Amino acid sequence: MPPLNQFKRFDVRDLIRRGVEPFPEIRKRVDALKPDDGLIVVAPFLPSPLIEKLNSEGFLSKIERGNGADWIIYFWRETA
Repeated sequence: MPPLNQFKRFDVRDLIRRGVEPFPEIRKRVDALKPDDGLIVVAPFLPSPLIEKLNSEGFLSKIERGNGADWIIYFWRETA
């Protein structure tokens, strides 16, 4: 896992509250990651389909419980 300072944070809670599908924005961010970078997604629920999708594309993930019902998911690619 890269150092935490190499992760970019993306909080999708407001998008979801407004009824906006966050996946296109998440997709842009993961596609733009450099080899030693990662993405932190903050969500109001555990986004299992997102985790499975990105894991199937070679991303590793770490899941943490946030405050209340929130979840914090770290995504990164293992460097060789």
